[in-house]
Amino acid sequence: MKPLTEQEIRAAFLNCTKGEAKRLNVPRGLPELPWEELDFLGWRDPQAPERAYLVAELDGRLAAVALRLSTGGAGQARRSMCSLCLTTHSGGVSLMVAPLAGKAGQQGNSVGAYMCTDLACSLYVRGKREAGAGGRLHESLTLAEKSERTLANLAAFVAKVTV
Repeated sequence: MKPLTEQEIRAAFLNCTKGEAKRLNVPRGLPELPWEELDFLGWRDPQAPERAYLVAELDGRLAAVALRLSTGGAGQARRSMCSLCLTTHSGGVSLMVAPLAGKAGQQGNSVGAYMCTDLACSLYVRGKREAGAGGRLHESLTLAEKSERTLANLAAFVAKVTV
């Protein structure tokens, strides 16, 4: 992923107002992030832990989505799989819910998917972060193919947000 600026990130949000995008907490230290190892940028808001955000370049354009972590099922340690990177975790996957873009989102409509709670999918795919025993299944796919699949899964989720 190419390095992004705070302005680029804020301008890319699809499912929140310009005012909301202006007020959200962008990660500190953007220039120091391992951009070459990221398929997308994902982070949790340190001041509001139930909020999370994703930014990716999809079809040549930046797309950012505001998410909320579902509060149901807290404390469960069962194994679940991230729908983006297909990493399994014991307690490290959460239901992330995104308001739909536009009028539908303003009316309270949303879409959800199970994702790595820390949104570090790119690092799990590359083996830079461990999900524990059995977290990553052995696959014959190359790293490039795994990254493409992760981005395709993210693109499919973003498409549901913008319908």
